[in-house]
Amino acid sequence: MAKPQDLPLELLQFYLTAPYPCSYLDNEEARSQVLAPNSPINSHIYSELVRHGFRRSGSFTYRPHCDQCQACVPVRVNVEEFIWRRINRRIFKKNQDLTVHHQRLVFKEEHFQLYLAYQQARHPKGDTDTDSKEQYVHFLIHSPVNSELIEFRLNNQIVMVSVIDYLDDGISSVYTFFDPTQPDRSLGQFNILWQLNLCRTLTLPWLYLGYWIKECRKMNYKIQFQPLEGLIDHQWQPLAFAQE
Repeated sequence: MAKPQDLPLELLQFYLTAPYPCSYLDNEEARSQVLAPNSPINSHIYSELVRHGFRRSGSFTYRPHCDQCQACVPVRVNVEEFIWRRINRRIFKKNQDLTVHHQRLVFKEEHFQLYLAYQQARHPKGDTDTDSKEQYVHFLIHSPVNSELIEFRLNNQIVMVSVIDYLDDGISSVYTFFDPTQPDRSLGQFNILWQLNLCRTLTLPWLYLGYWIKECRKMNYKIQFQPLEGLIDHQWQPLAFAQE
Protein backbone atom coordinates (compact mmCIF):
# COMPACT_ATOMS: atom_id res chain seq x y z
CA MET A 1 0.00 0.00 0.00
CA ALA A 2 1.31 3.45 -0.89
CA LYS A 3 2.44 5.60 1.99
CA PRO A 4 0.75 9.02 2.30
CA GLN A 5 3.91 10.82 1.19
CA ASP A 6 3.99 8.67 -1.98
CA LEU A 7 0.31 8.96 -2.79
CA PRO A 8 -0.32 10.41 -6.29
CA LEU A 9 -2.72 13.34 -6.28
CA GLU A 10 -4.89 11.49 -8.80
CA LEU A 11 -5.76 8.98 -6.06
CA LEU A 12 -7.07 11.65 -3.69
CA GLN A 13 -10.81 12.13 -3.52
CA PHE A 14 -12.50 15.51 -3.97
CA TYR A 15 -16.03 16.81 -4.06
CA LEU A 16 -17.69 19.99 -5.33
CA THR A 17 -19.73 22.18 -3.04
CA ALA A 18 -23.11 23.58 -3.95
CA PRO A 19 -23.04 27.22 -5.16
CA TYR A 20 -22.86 29.84 -2.41
CA PRO A 21 -22.60 33.67 -2.39
CA CYS A 22 -19.11 34.87 -3.24
CA SER A 23 -17.33 36.56 -0.35
CA TYR A 24 -15.29 38.85 -2.61
CA LEU A 25 -17.35 39.85 -5.65
CA ASP A 26 -20.86 41.23 -5.35
CA ASN A 27 -23.70 39.38 -7.07
CA GLU A 28 -21.51 36.40 -7.89
CA GLU A 29 -21.84 32.76 -6.90
CA ALA A 30 -18.89 30.61 -5.92
CA ARG A 31 -18.16 26.90 -5.69
CA SER A 32 -15.19 25.07 -4.21
CA GLN A 33 -13.40 21.82 -4.93
CA VAL A 34 -12.74 20.27 -1.52
CA LEU A 35 -10.48 17.41 -0.49
CA ALA A 36 -12.66 14.64 0.95
CA PRO A 37 -12.36 14.48 4.76
CA ASN A 38 -11.26 10.83 4.72
CA SER A 39 -8.37 11.48 2.30
CA PRO A 40 -4.88 10.92 3.71
CA ILE A 41 -2.95 14.17 4.03
CA ASN A 42 0.34 15.35 5.48
CA SER A 43 2.60 18.32 4.88
CA HIS A 44 4.18 16.72 1.80
CA ILE A 45 0.83 16.04 0.11
CA TYR A 46 -0.46 19.44 1.15
CA SER A 47 2.63 21.11 -0.34
CA GLU A 48 1.82 19.52 -3.69
CA LEU A 49 -1.81 20.58 -3.40
CA VAL A 50 -0.78 24.19 -2.72
CA ARG A 51 1.35 24.11 -5.87
CA HIS A 52 -1.88 23.14 -7.68
CA GLY A 53 -3.77 26.11 -6.29
CA PHE A 54 -5.29 24.68 -3.11
CA ARG A 55 -5.16 26.16 0.38
CA ARG A 56 -6.83 25.27 3.63
CA SER A 57 -9.31 26.64 6.14
CA GLY A 58 -8.86 24.67 9.33
CA SER A 59 -8.97 20.99 8.39
CA PHE A 60 -10.61 21.66 4.99
CA THR A 61 -8.38 21.83 1.92
CA TYR A 62 -10.00 23.52 -1.08
CA ARG A 63 -9.61 25.62 -4.19
CA PRO A 64 -12.13 27.77 -6.12
CA HIS A 65 -14.08 25.89 -8.77
CA CYS A 66 -16.69 28.40 -9.90
CA ASP A 67 -18.96 27.71 -12.86
CA GLN A 68 -18.69 31.07 -14.62
CA CYS A 69 -15.68 32.78 -13.03
CA GLN A 70 -11.93 32.33 -12.78
CA ALA A 71 -11.14 35.56 -10.96
CA CYS A 72 -9.35 33.87 -8.03
CA VAL A 73 -5.66 33.54 -8.89
CA PRO A 74 -3.32 31.67 -6.51
CA VAL A 75 -0.24 33.84 -5.96
CA ARG A 76 3.23 33.45 -4.47
CA VAL A 77 6.25 35.71 -3.96
CA ASN A 78 9.74 34.77 -5.14
CA VAL A 79 11.71 35.15 -1.91
CA GLU A 80 15.20 35.59 -3.36
CA GLU A 81 14.07 38.05 -6.02
CA PHE A 82 11.76 40.07 -3.78
CA ILE A 83 12.35 43.78 -4.31
CA TRP A 84 12.69 45.70 -1.05
CA ARG A 85 11.33 49.17 -1.68
CA ARG A 86 11.96 52.16 0.56
CA ILE A 87 8.47 51.90 2.08
CA ASN A 88 9.08 48.21 2.91
CA ARG A 89 12.24 49.08 4.78
CA ARG A 90 10.46 51.85 6.71
CA ILE A 91 7.65 49.53 7.75
CA PHE A 92 10.06 46.79 8.76
CA LYS A 93 12.19 49.18 10.81
CA LYS A 94 9.14 50.73 12.49
CA ASN A 95 8.14 47.35 13.92
CA GLN A 96 11.51 46.19 15.23
CA ASP A 97 10.30 46.89 18.77
CA LEU A 98 7.88 43.96 18.52
CA THR A 99 8.84 40.66 20.12
CA VAL A 100 8.07 37.47 18.20
CA HIS A 101 7.06 34.12 19.69
CA HIS A 102 6.67 30.87 17.75
CA GLN A 103 4.01 28.61 19.21
CA ARG A 104 1.98 25.53 18.40
CA LEU A 105 -1.63 26.09 17.44
CA VAL A 106 -3.41 26.76 20.70
CA PHE A 107 -6.46 28.72 21.79
CA LYS A 108 -5.82 31.77 23.95
CA GLU A 109 -8.52 34.15 25.08
CA GLU A 110 -6.36 37.21 24.34
CA HIS A 111 -5.87 35.98 20.76
CA PHE A 112 -9.61 35.52 20.36
CA GLN A 113 -10.39 38.99 21.69
CA LEU A 114 -7.89 40.50 19.25
CA TYR A 115 -9.50 38.47 16.46
CA LEU A 116 -12.94 39.86 17.38
CA ALA A 117 -11.63 43.43 17.40
CA TYR A 118 -9.99 42.91 14.02
CA GLN A 119 -13.14 41.38 12.51
CA GLN A 120 -15.31 44.19 13.86
CA ALA A 121 -12.98 46.82 12.36
CA ARG A 122 -12.63 45.08 8.98
CA HIS A 123 -16.07 43.49 8.61
CA PRO A 124 -18.47 45.47 10.84
CA LYS A 125 -21.55 44.02 9.13
CA GLY A 126 -20.36 40.44 9.31
CA ASP A 127 -22.41 37.49 10.52
CA THR A 128 -22.08 37.24 14.31
CA ASP A 129 -22.17 33.44 14.02
CA THR A 130 -18.73 33.57 12.42
CA ASP A 131 -17.35 35.28 15.53
CA SER A 132 -17.92 32.39 17.92
CA LYS A 133 -15.09 30.63 19.72
CA GLU A 134 -16.05 27.39 17.98
CA GLN A 135 -15.73 28.99 14.54
CA TYR A 136 -12.39 30.56 15.50
CA VAL A 137 -10.99 27.22 16.69
CA HIS A 138 -12.14 25.35 13.58
CA PHE A 139 -10.78 28.08 11.32
CA LEU A 140 -7.35 28.69 12.86
CA ILE A 141 -6.49 26.14 15.56
CA HIS A 142 -7.28 22.92 13.66
CA SER A 143 -4.66 21.83 11.12
CA PRO A 144 -3.73 18.47 9.58
CA VAL A 145 -0.28 19.72 8.49
CA ASN A 146 2.86 21.33 9.90
CA SER A 147 1.55 24.66 11.14
CA GLU A 148 2.60 27.29 13.64
CA LEU A 149 1.08 30.28 15.40
CA ILE A 150 3.25 33.39 15.56
CA GLU A 151 2.65 36.00 18.26
CA PHE A 152 3.80 39.59 17.93
CA ARG A 153 3.84 41.59 21.16
CA LEU A 154 4.55 45.19 22.15
CA ASN A 155 5.53 45.59 25.80
CA ASN A 156 4.05 42.13 26.38
CA GLN A 157 0.73 43.22 24.85
CA ILE A 158 -0.50 41.10 21.96
CA VAL A 159 -0.77 43.19 18.78
CA MET A 160 -0.74 40.59 16.00
CA VAL A 161 -1.23 36.87 15.47
CA SER A 162 -0.33 34.97 12.32
CA VAL A 163 -0.92 31.32 11.40
CA ILE A 164 1.43 29.81 8.83
CA ASP A 165 1.93 26.40 7.22
CA TYR A 166 5.39 25.03 6.46
CA LEU A 167 5.59 23.51 2.96
CA ASP A 168 8.28 21.58 1.12
CA ASP A 169 9.11 24.65 -0.97
CA GLY A 170 7.94 27.57 1.12
CA ILE A 171 5.53 28.97 3.64
CA SER A 172 1.79 29.35 3.14
CA SER A 173 0.34 32.40 4.86
CA VAL A 174 -2.93 31.09 6.31
CA TYR A 175 -4.36 34.08 8.17
CA THR A 176 -3.22 37.15 10.08
CA PHE A 177 -5.12 39.47 12.38
CA PHE A 178 -3.85 42.47 14.27
CA ASP A 179 -4.69 45.45 16.46
CA PRO A 180 -6.83 47.76 14.29
CA THR A 181 -6.07 50.76 16.53
CA GLN A 182 -2.45 50.97 15.30
CA PRO A 183 -2.73 51.75 11.58
CA ASP A 184 0.56 53.68 11.53
CA ARG A 185 2.47 50.44 11.99
CA SER A 186 1.11 48.84 8.78
CA LEU A 187 1.07 45.54 10.65
CA GLY A 188 -0.39 43.51 7.79
CA GLN A 189 2.37 44.53 5.41
CA PHE A 190 5.00 44.07 8.10
CA ASN A 191 3.76 40.52 8.65
CA ILE A 192 4.34 39.61 5.01
CA LEU A 193 7.81 41.14 5.13
CA TRP A 194 8.52 39.15 8.28
CA GLN A 195 7.34 35.94 6.61
CA LEU A 196 9.56 36.66 3.60
CA ASN A 197 12.50 36.99 5.95
CA LEU A 198 11.55 33.71 7.64
CA CYS A 199 11.49 31.99 4.24
CA ARG A 200 14.92 33.40 3.49
CA THR A 201 16.27 32.20 6.85
CA LEU A 202 14.94 28.69 6.17
CA THR A 203 16.13 28.80 2.52
CA LEU A 204 12.58 28.30 1.27
CA PRO A 205 12.02 29.82 -2.19
CA TRP A 206 8.32 30.77 -2.07
CA LEU A 207 5.87 32.62 0.13
CA TYR A 208 2.32 31.61 -0.84
CA LEU A 209 -0.24 34.36 -0.23
CA GLY A 210 -3.46 32.56 -1.09
CA TYR A 211 -5.70 34.04 -3.78
CA TRP A 212 -5.67 37.40 -5.53
CA ILE A 213 -8.66 38.90 -7.32
CA LYS A 214 -7.94 41.88 -9.52
CA GLU A 215 -11.42 43.37 -8.98
CA CYS A 216 -11.29 43.01 -5.19
CA ARG A 217 -9.83 46.10 -3.48
CA LYS A 218 -9.24 44.19 -0.23
CA MET A 219 -6.60 42.13 -2.05
CA ASN A 220 -4.71 45.04 -3.59
CA TYR A 221 -2.01 44.84 -0.92
CA LYS A 222 -0.70 41.59 -2.42
CA ILE A 223 0.49 43.23 -5.63
CA GLN A 224 2.90 45.36 -3.60
CA PHE A 225 5.13 42.31 -3.11
CA GLN A 226 7.08 41.79 -6.31
CA PRO A 227 7.94 39.69 -8.19
CA LEU A 228 4.55 38.03 -7.83
CA GLU A 229 3.64 34.82 -9.64
CA GLY A 230 0.14 33.57 -10.37
CA LEU A 231 -1.14 30.10 -11.22
CA ILE A 232 -2.90 30.63 -14.56
CA ASP A 233 -4.00 27.76 -16.81
CA HIS A 234 -2.18 25.35 -14.47
CA GLN A 235 1.15 27.17 -14.91
CA TRP A 236 2.95 29.46 -12.46
CA GLN A 237 3.89 32.62 -14.33
CA PRO A 238 4.87 36.23 -13.53
CA LEU A 239 1.94 38.60 -13.09
CA ALA A 240 3.18 41.45 -15.27
CA PHE A 241 -0.17 43.26 -14.96
CA ALA A 242 0.22 43.34 -11.17
CA GLN A 243 2.14 46.61 -11.56
CA GLU A 244 -0.98 48.39 -12.80
